[in-house]
Amino acid sequence: MGIWSQAKALAERTPPERNRYVDFLRAVSIIFVVVGHWLIATVYYVDGKLTPGHLLESEPGTHWLTWLFQVMPIFFIVGGYSNGVSLESARRREIGYGEWLSARLNRLVSPLLVLIFAWAAIAVAMRLLGFSDGVIAFTSRSAMIPTWFLAIYIMIVLLAPVTYAAWRRYGFGSFWVLASVAVATDLLYFMADLHWLGWSNYFWVWLSVHQLGFAWRDNCLGGPGRLLAIGALAFATLWALTSLGPYPFAMVGSPDQGVSNVLPPKVTLLVLGLVQLGVLLSIEGPMRRALDGMRLWTATVLVNSMIMTVYLWHMTLMIAVIAVLYYAGGLGLGIEPGTSAWWFTRPLWVVALFALLLPFALALSGFERRSRAKDSAVPAAWRQLLGAALVSLGVAVLAMFGYRGGPLPGMDITAFAMVVVGAWLSGVISRQ
Repeated sequence: MGIWSQAKALAERTPPERNRYVDFLRAVSIIFVVVGHWLIATVYYVDGKLTPGHLLESEPGTHWLTWLFQVMPIFFIVGGYSNGVSLESARRREIGYGEWLSARLNRLVSPLLVLIFAWAAIAVAMRLLGFSDGVIAFTSRSAMIPTWFLAIYIMIVLLAPVTYAAWRRYGFGSFWVLASVAVATDLLYFMADLHWLGWSNYFWVWLSVHQLGFAWRDNCLGGPGRLLAIGALAFATLWALTSLGPYPFAMVGSPDQGVSNVLPPKVTLLVLGLVQLGVLLSIEGPMRRALDGMRLWTATVLVNSMIMTVYLWHMTLMIAVIAVLYYAGGLGLGIEPGTSAWWFTRPLWVVALFALLLPFALALSGFERRSRAKDSAVPAAWRQLLGAALVSLGVAVLAMFGYRGGPLPGMDITAFAMVVVGAWLSGVISRQ
């Protein structure tokens, strides 16, 4: 049976109460992230030398595109919706926190481990082949750019039962408290130069956005008119923050040496999330009707069946393709990034990478559908919490510095060990 037929068979078994638009937004968002990364990371081959670059640095006129391609708020909104559904289901079935968390961690951490282990092996091989530590660190760090999202999302999942309970009791009050803390953190970041405190906005910003997913799930956001008003007001606020305030215009990456909207996250990402929420949910009705059609829904199911694999491996695939082209004499890499010829060839570049990524993703996608064996014991909640925290911290270090990188010797080995021990403690790696 072909992959389309398999996806169609799954699509036909979709429960009627499922909100298909949630899955559609998740799938489309992944495609935007992948395409955005493939466009932003530039390479230029001249006189036998390969020069990596960043499109936002070399072409400041492209910064407006980041308002379209920064879709991480959508992921957290969708995550809030999905976690709300999952927690309600667990409550009805009288499933405890430990069992609920075990299932979530298996789905999130299992595909992540494959990437972490693979790049550990690649780093060792590169070292044996004589590559410098700088090249190994840059390459592995670039490949693991997607992992930062999982590092923080795992922590958001750990807190989901608490934040959902806060939503059920306090409603939008729980959102405004978190949003207020995010705003206060930014104020202290800029006015008191407490830059270290800004890193806590990985929690306050994304927890706030995650609460919006609970509001969506409980149908508390109003109709299209109100949603469009929210989106318009948020857009005006975002424009003011970036034009009159201290925030940069680019919503992705760090195109200059000054302030970044993402490292650490700023309240601008929360406001951008409100823009996206207002616009995208205002068309939820017609989109859900469109998704009743089997063709569009089957395509959505197909993408979601390998979504984590596509997300985690798309940078690795691009790096592998660039390496092959480099050793082939720079084939296709001699066009200067940002020129009209370069933009003209981007559709071909993106289509070719997707064509190569699809079979690879299909081969590895089974890891993201991995579930805990029915007869296996559920690890104690404290072990899962500690294990998940170790995994998140280890992944964050590897995403920031890569293998063979970091300000201290052996940071990569320590981070790798944290991921392995954390996965073992949380039961993702079997203890039997």
